[in-house]
Amino acid sequence: MLEKDVEPCCDWFKEQPNRHPRLRPYQIEANNAVEDAICAGKRRMMLAMATGTGKTYTIVSQIYRLMESGLAKRILFLVDRRALAAQAVQAFATFEAKLGMKFDQIYEVYSQRFKREDLGEDDKFDFKVLPAKYLTNSQPGHAFVYVCTIQRMRVNLFGWQNAFESADQDVDDESDASRLDIPIHAFDVIIADECHRGYTAQEISKWREVLEHFDAIRIGLTATPAAHTMAYFNDIVYRYEYERAMREGYLVDWDAVSIKSDVRINGIFLHEGETVGLIDTETGLESLDTLEDEREFDTTEIERKVTSPDSNSKIIHEIAKYAQEHEEQYGRFPKTLIFAANDLPHTSHCDTLVDICRDVFGRGDAFVQKITGSPTVDRPLQKIREFRNRPTPGIVVTRDMLTTGVDIPALEYLVFLRPVKSRILWEQMIGRGTRRCEEINKTHFTVFDCFNGGLFEYFKDVTVFEPAAPLKATRSYAEIIEDIYQNKDRRYNVRVLVKRLQRIEKELSGKAREQFERFIPGGELRSFARELSQRIEDDFVTVMNILRDPAFQDLLVNYPRPKRGFVVASVRDRGRGVFCVDAQGSRRWLLEARGLFSCIFSLCQGESRAY
Repeated sequence: MLEKDVEPCCDWFKEQPNRHPRLRPYQIEANNAVEDAICAGKRRMMLAMATGTGKTYTIVSQIYRLMESGLAKRILFLVDRRALAAQAVQAFATFEAKLGMKFDQIYEVYSQRFKREDLGEDDKFDFKVLPAKYLTNSQPGHAFVYVCTIQRMRVNLFGWQNAFESADQDVDDESDASRLDIPIHAFDVIIADECHRGYTAQEISKWREVLEHFDAIRIGLTATPAAHTMAYFNDIVYRYEYERAMREGYLVDWDAVSIKSDVRINGIFLHEGETVGLIDTETGLESLDTLEDEREFDTTEIERKVTSPDSNSKIIHEIAKYAQEHEEQYGRFPKTLIFAANDLPHTSHCDTLVDICRDVFGRGDAFVQKITGSPTVDRPLQKIREFRNRPTPGIVVTRDMLTTGVDIPALEYLVFLRPVKSRILWEQMIGRGTRRCEEINKTHFTVFDCFNGGLFEYFKDVTVFEPAAPLKATRSYAEIIEDIYQNKDRRYNVRVLVKRLQRIEKELSGKAREQFERFIPGGELRSFARELSQRIEDDFVTVMNILRDPAFQDLLVNYPRPKRGFVVASVRDRGRGVFCVDAQGSRRWLLEARGLFSCIFSLCQGESRAY
């Protein structure tokens, strides 16, 4: 790679500007920033893009342009989960690089070997395993993309004695990997997806050694830049922050709910003479005993050395109340992801929560599932796809497997029942809920802090995520707008107003848009919200005249909502659900609500049919 003349490639970038019709403006900006950095001679760089803004789609476009320009022909795409590897390969298969031609129809795309249980029952996608000679005997004529986990590549380079070991991560089974003699020139460009990985000094060192082995341009992708990743990649050549993405309508905002649980905040104190259950961690057998002395367990020991089933049950019952309210308001059960403290044999917090959720929600075992890297979980990647694409499961309990990169747009509830001390991990976990989901008209997501708000307090000054005003707001629109007018904490209040306007926009009926047109051109509330901050700076008087108009403020509260229809079908598709087909022929899974499969749709969309 060092000998390559990049000047003709840079000329190609200038002569072939990126005008891909499916890319968003900021994704094209990111591609341009990478190309400018390469042409400036940089060989390490990082893209920092908020979770849910399409980092993978952006980098697939970038890889295509790098290969087309001739700058790179052999690309290594590293991820830190096998689920993300499968997801990335499919992204290449669906990206339309040229009119009518997908990426993998133009260039070869290979992956590591997957197991049958890694794939779904109906998954007919043909994953092409990279021939070993492409790694050990790389030829200049080869042009391909290889997607694999960084854990597997480390075994390929350094053997099993130097493999990743982490107490903080569920580990994928890479037992079929072996050491290979891979030369330093095997790849021209390395993409390190989720490059924030590494929570200990040892992990960071091992992660870097994989990248350092190759003579290649290195591009890191992350939503959560950390000191060690910025130090390694030298430059963040492009940023697209959560706040901007939310303001521009590409991500949704969130509500914060604190669940009081003194046992989790203050620990557990057991008194002398109490009867307790003792579990043999090797056999799982439980016996009763009387405590001989007093003993206190702090929060770090909860669910590891001691558990309180009553506390877990009370928390889940409280979550159930919120879920019922959500279902009554929106006509659908909120897809829920619960983060548990551990998945240890015989004392698994995950298993405890699964059992409690099945009892509390009463919708059958299939409705609540555990997805971890534990051998007790069959086909975890298949379960992730079912969680993403089907109405069941509605609740998933995990530890780490779904903390990073997994795309589940319909997710609306995130429940924290495990302590988190890492800002990077906290932002990654919250990022699971930020994606838009047009199929369910998702307006926001909700984060439940089951440590009495302790997590929100712990991260409040160091995170990009600031809780939005609650749905049942205590401040009126008039009060917020007046504070903006009087310049009382204006930046904060503009941000609050923008978030509320974004939510309203997602629920507007055609009649409501017509009424907003009296105040906003075309009734385009999304554009108005997106540009509000800048317009207040540029034309304060005009904007405030709109916002302070009593008729406009009344419309913000009493705008006509779309009427909702309800379709119940008795025919199920192979026992997994039924489909709803709208007037445009769009086929969607029916959402399960109170034991019925139902489809919620706006009457203005026309008649729907169930199959």
